[in-house]
Amino acid sequence: MIIKKFHGNSEEEAKEKAKAELGENAIIMSVRAVKSKGLKGVFKGVSFEVTAAIEDPKPQKIQTASKPEKVNLAADEEISIPQSKRDLSAKEQAQKIADTMKKIQPIIDDQRKQKIEDERLQEMFDRAKQATPASSGSERIKHFNAQQKGIDNRLNQIQGMLDETMTQSSVQAEEEKVRNKERLDILKMIYKVLLDNEVDEKYANQILEETDSVVRKSSSMDAMLSSVYQKVILKFGNNDGINLEGSKPKVLIFIGPTGVGKTTTIAKVASKYKVEERRDIAFLTADTYRIAAADQLQTYANILSAPLNIIYTPKELTDAIKDNQQSDVILVDTAGFSHKNEEQKSAVKSLIDEIDDSYDKQVFLCLSATTKYDDLIDIIDAYKQISDFKIVFTKLDETNKYGNLLNIRLYSGAPISFVTNGQNVPDDIEKFDSQKIVKNLLGGKEPWTRQKA
Repeated sequence: MIIKKFHGNSEEEAKEKAKAELGENAIIMSVRAVKSKGLKGVFKGVSFEVTAAIEDPKPQKIQTASKPEKVNLAADEEISIPQSKRDLSAKEQAQKIADTMKKIQPIIDDQRKQKIEDERLQEMFDRAKQATPASSGSERIKHFNAQQKGIDNRLNQIQGMLDETMTQSSVQAEEEKVRNKERLDILKMIYKVLLDNEVDEKYANQILEETDSVVRKSSSMDAMLSSVYQKVILKFGNNDGINLEGSKPKVLIFIGPTGVGKTTTIAKVASKYKVEERRDIAFLTADTYRIAAADQLQTYANILSAPLNIIYTPKELTDAIKDNQQSDVILVDTAGFSHKNEEQKSAVKSLIDEIDDSYDKQVFLCLSATTKYDDLIDIIDAYKQISDFKIVFTKLDETNKYGNLLNIRLYSGAPISFVTNGQNVPDDIEKFDSQKIVKNLLGGKEPWTRQKA
């Protein structure tokens, strides 16, 4: 992973520098205002610092004695982590001892042969000494005695070297065992926190597997949390919200199951652009199934002094867009339906397909953060048959488990554009902030703050 910081007089300038150097796929991890210190700061004002990251296109290959097993943790199984290169140090030390023994074994064998020969000669000279005067063989005997003593000294030195190597190996193996236990305990804790926040086991294992090559050299909790934090932010990816640049109008179509808050979400988005950005907006609604659905949207239209058209057929949708083509943003409400209802699914698909490709249309699938993961998967599979989409997660204020945001981001591949956290219009909506979600997923309690959508 490549992480760099970039500075600019505005947030946009700093982001452009980041993407110019790291590419369009660069992930913006944080943005902060920086004020110059001292007297200089009075005149220079505030600049912006952007921290951006991108996956290393050529990751370093980790050399291991054998191919490591993948991390594969399960909620009901004992957690095991792949054996790292440092885990093999005890084996390597044993191999080192074997190699050393192999090198010195010929020397030991020669010395032993020499000692046997010297003992044989010593015995011969002892016999000769008994039959001859002491002076006749004394010098030769002294010579062999000295040589034998030298051999004993050399063998003792070799034995000392082996003892020292064995002692060092034992100490290092024990230290490595302690480090591995600390590292495993931290990984278990991170894994449990992810599961407690309802991150799917498959994705929790994937995250630990991908970060293992980084954290295997360290048992520091800070280093491991930092690695997991950065990895999950990269998995969420960039969120550019709604781009209003270029030709107009921007046709924003909101789809989704019943009861997820599509109409209220549309009112929040419309209020942001009408009140805060002074954009011309128009409402279209094709929700003719739900009682008083059009009345609810008409109330918001009256408050914002915006036109509202009720749509009954795809052809009427095309005509209504033409009638409002001077607007900056046209927001289209559709009927909510069960993902199992093939007839209504076909009707919504026909409606979206009818919009001419010359218009910049964007489809947003609204999902409730309180919906069960298995049901969310079925909903995603059904709506993928209708159109490509971005995701809006609603009702974040009604849950404290945010794992499904990561699960659905990875399962669908669709970016998350907005989240809503209440019924207040227009306040309770904000652009998706991956840093805030990841802090919560890793056990932090980041409070919700309102940001411009």
